[in-house]
Amino acid sequence: MGWDGPTFRPAAMLVERSADFGHSWKVYRYFAYNCSKLFPGVPGQPSGLVDEVLCDQRYSEIEPSSHGEVIFKVLDPSIPVADPYSPDIQDLLRVTNLRVNLTKLHTLGDNLLDSRREVLHKYYYAVDELVLRGSCFCHGHAAHCAPAPGAPTSSVPGMIHGRCVCEHHTQGLNCERCEDFYHDLPWRPAEGSSTNACRRCDCNEHSQRCHFDMAVFLATGNSSGAVCDGCQHNTMGRRCHLCKPFYYRHPRSDIRAPTACAPCDCDPAGSLDGGACDGHTDVALGMIAGQCRCKENVAGARCDRCRHGAYGLSHGDPQGCQPCRCDPRGTVAGSSPCDPISGDCYCKRFVAGRSCSQCVPEFWGLSYDVGGCRPCACDFGGAYNNRCSMEDGACPCRPHLMGRQCDQVQPGFFCAPLDYYTYEAERPDVEEVARDGTGRMVTWTGSGFARVRDGAGLTFRVDDVPYPMDYELLLRYEPEVSAATATATARTAWHGPDATSPVTVVVTQRHPSAFILIDSLVLLPRVSELPGFHGAEAAARREELERYRCLEAFRMAPPHPLAQACARLVCSVSALLHGGALPCQCDPQGSRSSECQAQGGQCECKPHVLGRRCDRCAPGSYGFGPLGCSPCACSTEGSVSQLCDAVSGQCRCQPGAVGRQCDQCQPGHWGFPACRPCQCNGHTEECDPQTGSCLRCRDHTAGRHCERCQDGYYGDPVLGSGQQCRPCPCPGYPGTRHYHGSACHADEETHHIVCLCAPGYAGPRCDRCSPGYFGTPEMEGGVCRPCQCNNNIDASDPGACDPRTGHCLRCLYHTAGPRCAHCQPGYYGNALQRSCRRCSCDPRGTLASHCAAGTCTCDRSSGTCACRPNVVGKSCDRCAPHFWSLGGPGGCEPCGCHPTRALHPACETVTGQCQCRPGFGGRVCSQCQEHHWGDPERECRACECEPLGSESPQCEQTSGQCQCRPGFGGLRCDRCQRGYQEAFPRCSPCHPCFGRWDPTLGSLRDGLRRLGAQARALREGGSVPPLSPRLDWGGGDPPFVTQKGLRPLSSPQRMELDDFWKQLQELEQHLDQLAQGDVQHRGRLAGLSRELGGLNRTASHLQILLKSYRSILASVEDSRKAEAVVNGTASKLKAAQATRQAAERVLRQRGDAFRRSTAAARKSLREAQKRVMGLSVARINEKVRICGAPGDLSCEQAPCGGALCQDSAGTRHCGGMGCAGALPISARALSSAHNASQQLEVALGQLAVQRRRRPSCGTSSAELRPSWQVAPARGGHTGTAGLSAPTLSPPRARVSAEEGADPGSIELVARQVLNISLPSSPGRIQELLREMRESIGQLEGVDAVLNSTAQGLAAARGLLAQGRDRAEGVRDELAGTQRALEVARAQATAAGSALRSARDAIRVAESRVKEVRGTGTAGTPGLGEQGQRCQHGCGVGMVLWACWGQWGWCRGGTGTNGVGAVESKADAVGTPRVARLVPGGRGWCALRATGLPRLWGWHRGCGGRRACQQPVPVLA
Repeated sequence: MGWDGPTFRPAAMLVERSADFGHSWKVYRYFAYNCSKLFPGVPGQPSGLVDEVLCDQRYSEIEPSSHGEVIFKVLDPSIPVADPYSPDIQDLLRVTNLRVNLTKLHTLGDNLLDSRREVLHKYYYAVDELVLRGSCFCHGHAAHCAPAPGAPTSSVPGMIHGRCVCEHHTQGLNCERCEDFYHDLPWRPAEGSSTNACRRCDCNEHSQRCHFDMAVFLATGNSSGAVCDGCQHNTMGRRCHLCKPFYYRHPRSDIRAPTACAPCDCDPAGSLDGGACDGHTDVALGMIAGQCRCKENVAGARCDRCRHGAYGLSHGDPQGCQPCRCDPRGTVAGSSPCDPISGDCYCKRFVAGRSCSQCVPEFWGLSYDVGGCRPCACDFGGAYNNRCSMEDGACPCRPHLMGRQCDQVQPGFFCAPLDYYTYEAERPDVEEVARDGTGRMVTWTGSGFARVRDGAGLTFRVDDVPYPMDYELLLRYEPEVSAATATATARTAWHGPDATSPVTVVVTQRHPSAFILIDSLVLLPRVSELPGFHGAEAAARREELERYRCLEAFRMAPPHPLAQACARLVCSVSALLHGGALPCQCDPQGSRSSECQAQGGQCECKPHVLGRRCDRCAPGSYGFGPLGCSPCACSTEGSVSQLCDAVSGQCRCQPGAVGRQCDQCQPGHWGFPACRPCQCNGHTEECDPQTGSCLRCRDHTAGRHCERCQDGYYGDPVLGSGQQCRPCPCPGYPGTRHYHGSACHADEETHHIVCLCAPGYAGPRCDRCSPGYFGTPEMEGGVCRPCQCNNNIDASDPGACDPRTGHCLRCLYHTAGPRCAHCQPGYYGNALQRSCRRCSCDPRGTLASHCAAGTCTCDRSSGTCACRPNVVGKSCDRCAPHFWSLGGPGGCEPCGCHPTRALHPACETVTGQCQCRPGFGGRVCSQCQEHHWGDPERECRACECEPLGSESPQCEQTSGQCQCRPGFGGLRCDRCQRGYQEAFPRCSPCHPCFGRWDPTLGSLRDGLRRLGAQARALREGGSVPPLSPRLDWGGGDPPFVTQKGLRPLSSPQRMELDDFWKQLQELEQHLDQLAQGDVQHRGRLAGLSRELGGLNRTASHLQILLKSYRSILASVEDSRKAEAVVNGTASKLKAAQATRQAAERVLRQRGDAFRRSTAAARKSLREAQKRVMGLSVARINEKVRICGAPGDLSCEQAPCGGALCQDSAGTRHCGGMGCAGALPISARALSSAHNASQQLEVALGQLAVQRRRRPSCGTSSAELRPSWQVAPARGGHTGTAGLSAPTLSPPRARVSAEEGADPGSIELVARQVLNISLPSSPGRIQELLREMRESIGQLEGVDAVLNSTAQGLAAARGLLAQGRDRAEGVRDELAGTQRALEVARAQATAAGSALRSARDAIRVAESRVKEVRGTGTAGTPGLGEQGQRCQHGCGVGMVLWACWGQWGWCRGGTGTNGVGAVESKADAVGTPRVARLVPGGRGWCALRATGLPRLWGWHRGCGGRRACQQPVPVLA
């Protein structure tokens, strides 16, 4: 826009635009010389937005005064435009009208002097020209524009018209839309070389109209968006490429042809959607063009027939046809199951019903069989008829029959056999012959036979015939004489099934005087008359009866076992006859169960019970009751018959026999059947009827013949001795509270009573406690108790505990206290477990009060020491956390580490050094680190002391001054000190004059420093430089401004002002250019920044890709290695797979066995657990009787105690007076063995004395002979073989055979010989030996008890081992039981050894008796016949020593004092048995009397006693 004339450009104006031909206006741009004043709120600087409205000050100044210009560009070139076709840019460029609004004029200031309006009339706006540059807007789709329709043709050259001549199939005033039928792509303006032309719609020549759909365009991937409108020729779809419903794409017509879509040919009744077909072919979807879609039960190309298995095609049926409701089990296979029109099913042979779902009568079980159903096959007797249930085939059963076919009997019922109606001939009015079936073949029924005389009649009453029919009469009998024959006839009359029919049998035989044995009469029904044996189906049954000979089996007594077919038929016949099954009615006392056998009804009888119902005893038994019957068991020696009374069981005894079984002697006798009187020395009248052992001995006696005293008594109770059993004074008597012994005996020499003390007692009279016990046994009621020292003393040490108070005196295992119940001072642990250990307290950390002489005490139970403050550990051997310096009197000291400069509050326990952070040091990290200085709160710097000039690397902490050597100075000691010369480090002292001049130079240096400071102060405080003369107005106004106003300017001044104004304009333009360049540079810089950012992102992405590529390469390499490894392990994998398969096969093969074994193991474990739970000491006491009484009483009530019982003193209470348990018997046996051993030792001592005196005896045998001959008269005994020598005869013989014996010794020996009583006869000796053997045999019962106890112990241990994991809850009780059993086992072992010692003592006695007998024989001139036989049995060089019965004792050898002597034992037949005396000692060894190769005996030598061990060879 240009301005003409001498006028200024407007001071303010604005340019407006309209795009709707002047209806609405928008501001393009504001122009003003002062925008902030004239257009406040309008920005004056661009912000980078193209459509921003600005206020421009460049074209509103007062200069130039004429021909000025105002330039406005809609799009600022300095602002880049990303999309020139965006809606905002297009709206900014679209203009139909343009308006310039002039709002303010420029004046020259005269309006300031004159306020009249006429003054402004000389100012005006003068527009020279208005140039508008533009083009028609066609979006790049037109090359030129043309006048609008109806507009006049303009003659102005270069005139721009508004209507575009559109190309690229576009239309509209500005080519702003696509032409019709060109909507396949969205309309877009042309861009550069891309025309973005509109594309024609593809409707396959079936439509001429279309439209664009953006959704379709996006769905097709921006490839096509056209949607055809009004498709013809039965087509549809976006491109008219699909056929309408009920039409399909014809395969032989082109898609563009009018016949492309053909109508469907489908039956509407059988096809889906009313006859629609597939519109096109799609293999993936299974579609074929023109194919009909049939309903579910419809088939055919047109869907016009029913599918196989359906019928009744109908339009209203959703499935088209109804399915055939035929049961496949009853329908004939291989064809259509039903008629396609009516729907009737084709049934199998035995199936009926419209749907073939029912069986015909007498059939059941519809299935896929050929016939469809199976026959009922109901039992003809067990079922009422042959009609069964169609579901399960159950037949209608008669009472008490069950099973599908009614061929099974309910529990408690049975089928009667054909001979069920058997009538026994045995009656009270007839003589009965009982038979016992033991050991013979049974040919009768009942208890036996009826004995009938010739010609006699026998009547049977038949009153229980169940079914009216013909029966056969069967008579079972036997002739009394085997050669006799007999015939029987019977008469009967029938009056119906409910009447009583007597049957009379007349017996005749060839021997009139003979008898016949009649067993029973049997009614056998004629089964052929029953309903089940008539008709076509009964032929098979009759054939089975004949084939298996079912009827003949019942004509025998008793009947043989039936075949299975016969049993089935008999059961059916029984059901017909009785209307069902019969009840068992087993006798509850004689049978084991209420059920009986299904065939025959035989109940399970108890022992010795007979009868079908088990209701009577068998012959030879008695006492019918809940336990059955008991056998008579009559003694064959004492009874007349093996039969007994059926009620009492009393047998018929012979004279002299008594008892129910006739097997006992009269009272006071024994030894049935050779009864003899009892021999009990007058102390009882009863003895054992079998062994003769006396029972209930009186007067404190015991033994087989009451020949010895009970334990606790002494004396000789044998009849005729004149002595009696007296109580042992140990020190009190048995039965009192002062008795502490178990047995006693009188010393033969001193006649003093020697007591055998109970455990815990000692002394000749058991009046003091043994070591390890305490008490006052010498007082009445005083007892000895074990010292309660918790097993921490030596029980054999007499001084281990006080014998009065029981206080422990010599505790072992580092224990202390009156009961040794705790550890000694300085030791800790559990004294009860002997685990006291020395305390391990550290004296440095333990309190001084707990230490003495370098040894510290600790807690006696835990071992914990008493620590000083801040000391921890069980042994007080370390400081607590955050403490150090162990060993101080106050314990450990705190570390005190700095809270921020130390890494943690803990320090080194010995030096206390904290662990400092970098840059800090000191013990507590409160200073700078070593070789550093400064304030740690601010900064620590390195000392860097010069090693040549400093004393040490460490400097002063505050100033950093190093400790310098003499002659060196400086902060780091790295230069020479003032007063020293030459170069560092060779510092030498200066001349002495230095000391005089140095202070003067110092003062001068200070003065110069002060002058320099003053000079600097003057220099900084000088005057300000003057201003520029152009700007200096002298403090007044400008030269052309006065107080009155503007001063008139001269021409030179005006010209100078114009030049100055022009320069300002040029500067302004230059500034504008610079600003534009700056904007461009900034834009370029922003672009470069963006490019740089993009390059950085690209580089980062490439780095990530590079890393990924490298990782991929590494992965590829790893994959190759893995592939190599896998290829290498393929064989191993195959081998592993084969192994796995083999293992699986083994598991499958052995799985069942393993599961079975596991189940068996679990069952065994449960049984073991039950047995373990059932273990009880009470039951062991009850069965084994360890202590002598059953274990069903408590410890307080049991007189003999128990395995776990204790008395008030804490000792075990087991046994006592009158207790016959294993432990008391073993203890008494042990005491008896000790007594016998002591007696033997005394006797052997006497023998040794006599042997030592033998050489000094000088009396001849002639002098001794009168004494020897007087001995029989003194003793008052006689014998057949001269057996009258006393027990000490061997010493007497040796004394008489040697010389040098003094008369006193000989007289003493003679008196001892005369005082000994010997058996009077060999029979008496044999009886004594037999009694000894019987006593030994009785004692072996204890061995059985011990063996059973050991077996019980082994069983208990085994059960304990098996149930250990499951029996933790009873562990304490089992442990107690085990301890009790171990105690019992120990006592049993001791008892066994005692018994063995007792046996040895008895054998010693026997040998001594034999020796006496032999001595007597040797001393007698004549041996006799028996002696000759025994002498004949001795070997060469052997001399007969003794002889009795068929045994003899031979002696030979030349040993001195018995050393090496050989003794031989020979029987009468000449077979010697030799025993060798152990060399080097005295004693005897012998064989058992039976001659078995087992050596027994004892040997006294080398100061001890031992048993012979090695077996003795038998010498010929």
